[in-house]
Amino acid sequence: MSWKDADAWHEVATASLAEDLPDAAPPSPGQTRTRLTGPALNSRLLVWLAVEHNARDGRRAVGAASLRLFDRTGQEHLAEAELHVRPDARRRGTGTRLLSALTTEAVAQGRRSLVVEAPACTPADLFCVRHGFRRALTLHHLLLPLHDVHRGWLDELATGDHPGYRTAEWEGEVPDVLADAFAAAKNAMNDMPVGELDHGTVGWDADRVRAMAAVVTGRGDSLLTVAALHGGGVAGFTELVLPGGPAAVRARQYDTVVVPAHRGRGLGVWLKAQMLCRLHDEHPQVVEIETDNAADNAPMLAVNEQLGFRRVRTSHRYQLALTEG
Repeated sequence: MSWKDADAWHEVATASLAEDLPDAAPPSPGQTRTRLTGPALNSRLLVWLAVEHNARDGRRAVGAASLRLFDRTGQEHLAEAELHVRPDARRRGTGTRLLSALTTEAVAQGRRSLVVEAPACTPADLFCVRHGFRRALTLHHLLLPLHDVHRGWLDELATGDHPGYRTAEWEGEVPDVLADAFAAAKNAMNDMPVGELDHGTVGWDADRVRAMAAVVTGRGDSLLTVAALHGGGVAGFTELVLPGGPAAVRARQYDTVVVPAHRGRGLGVWLKAQMLCRLHDEHPQVVEIETDNAADNAPMLAVNEQLGFRRVRTSHRYQLALTEG
């Protein structure tokens, strides 16, 4: 996809999001370009634009869609879609035609499940229901304004007593000495709540965790990690991504995991508090963090709410069965 087409895709998506999620921060044009044209890990991205021609506007993009085809072992059956239509071009069949193109291609690629996410109580939500998607997971989206977190209280959480555990921090790729143990901890994500999604399983090894970090840094973002070490293993970790560019003020929470054998010891709060202290000290331009949690992931919701995250909206993940089996 050319940058010109990527910018047209971005313009459609931004107009759609401004209508349906007026309080959400849209991606920048650069972020959209990178996502549409940059490297991905164990997946391929196909992209569509719907264009109309008229005397007033000439050639204008009115719809935008993408289809991510996962190639990694355990998720070869799965595709994820994103679809946007300009508010002033809706109810003309553009979304339906784009969805038809997406599903046709997904079936041709041998996929049996198509997953999309729709903000609750929006036209996108109703669109999914009307086109036969089944609601499979509810997500709560949360935001933490860092100025609301008292630094003294945060320091107390970050220095709490956890006998037998110590922490390690890094930016970008995991240090070689921790790569295998970190990959083993990543595999603990396979027991996270996914509702009724046909999500499959993902196997992590040292090469894959390095590749994931390379993708993040390759698009100009920074990946920060704080991990809890116990003996020679990684008992848990939390990851945060800082978008590239000096104007970036919102960080994105990535994975937070505590390995099952180490749960119930307060490691989640401990690790995330240390990450917040790190942001205060090293990245003072960041003023807020966004994250999302499955509605039935009560432990992680409790951790985030204890730290001051507050729910700002809800979305649903829908699934469409493309083939039998």
